[in-house]
Amino acid sequence: MSAPVQFGTIGFSNGPEAVANRVQLADGPLDLSWHHCTTTSDFLGEFFALQRRGNSTQFNETRHGIGYLANELLENAIKFRQPGNIQVECSLEDARFEIKVTNLVAEDVATRFQLLLSELTSRDPGDLLIERIEANAAASSSSGSGLGLLTLMNDYGAELGWVFTPNADAVRLETYASLNLY
Repeated sequence: MSAPVQFGTIGFSNGPEAVANRVQLADGPLDLSWHHCTTTSDFLGEFFALQRRGNSTQFNETRHGIGYLANELLENAIKFRQPGNIQVECSLEDARFEIKVTNLVAEDVATRFQLLLSELTSRDPGDLLIERIEANAAASSSSGSGLGLLTLMNDYGAELGWVFTPNADAVRLETYASLNLY
């Protein structure tokens, strides 16, 4: 088994006093699908926004920012996963939200994603976002362009990181993200 491969910012800085939540999306007879992304991300956005309910602007920004971030990460996890559960761990301390999504992916998917991440993490996200929007407009059938991740990085200021850990049947993928809320 080879060593883990890392991209971006890995790990958490929120402490034990942070408000935290852990959700597991279980693979089973109902199968995981797109509506699970929206339902779960809406729940997480609302759950953490309640910590900032004293200020309606902070409440709405928190709910929207967390919901968008969680939805984007969950959509990727569901779209590219191998069968199995998806684990979501997140916390909010002061104005810093952190999330980790863990799932399994096939080795060929991991290889393609690592190539994409090499580019996404080595270039200016704003420049790359514009290039990808233009490329997608020219080829409407394109997918896997990283637009969602680039939007998180460029428009939301999210810090993202990934750890790929090969095991016997698949690759364990941990996606880390942090978002400073105002």
